[in-house]
Amino acid sequence: MRIKISHQTTFSYAPAARSIIQNLRLTPRSFESQYVLRWRVGVDVDCSLRQSEDSLGNVVHAFSYQGAIERFTISAVGEVAATDAVGVVRGAVEPLPAQMFLRASPLAQANGALREFALEAVGAASDPIERLHLLMNAIHTAMAFEPQASEAKGAAAEAFALRRGGAQDYAHVFIACARRLGVPARFVSGYLVPRDAPPPQGLYAWAEAEAPGLGWIAFDPVRDQCADGTYVRVAVGFDALGAAPFRVAQSGGGGETVAAAVMIEQAAGQSQS
Repeated sequence: MRIKISHQTTFSYAPAARSIIQNLRLTPRSFESQYVLRWRVGVDVDCSLRQSEDSLGNVVHAFSYQGAIERFTISAVGEVAATDAVGVVRGAVEPLPAQMFLRASPLAQANGALREFALEAVGAASDPIERLHLLMNAIHTAMAFEPQASEAKGAAAEAFALRRGGAQDYAHVFIACARRLGVPARFVSGYLVPRDAPPPQGLYAWAEAEAPGLGWIAFDPVRDQCADGTYVRVAVGFDALGAAPFRVAQSGGGGETVAAAVMIEQAAGQSQS
């Protein structure tokens, strides 16, 4: 499937900020089941974007603006060809060994309730893939999805206690539980072709877990499925903090207001499969 994406995010400050520094993780990379046909990141102020790669292999663009600024817009526009690999992620840039993703992270730590939930979810199952599917289904069943939640409610334990949250919360609960079961797991941000509803006004989120013999597999507990050809993988992190699309530092100015508009659609002549 060829997927066209347009993501516009406007930052406003009142009064104006004296200067801005931004790090952007908005650029997908190609791997076996995802090929980036074209992609462009831009900002509508007079500055230069510097591209680099972080320690997890994410593409990062950085820019700074030294001067009073009230408003600016960041755009990410492009087209990606994605195929259904039943969630298996092969050929991606992997600077770190999978075992690194067993370590706890601020938003994906398992407390007593999550440890008990994880063990109950997998029961007596011994097959690693079956255990991960059972965990995904248990989270999907236990929590209520809030489509408009653009930020995590906090740590995984907090979202699980509420039994509701957005895609980031579902991913954090899955990651915390998987790590408790001894399975390396990480957070993924990206885009998702909408089914019957408008796309989220920002990036979607899911998780990846490392399965023996298969490598990394993408699990979406919101939809209770492995990622298919409707998902566009952008960045990974130990939790949402490491895969955040925007990390901003400002000097002076008033409160920050953020407005986003996302368009995700299949390219003309393509069918969803």
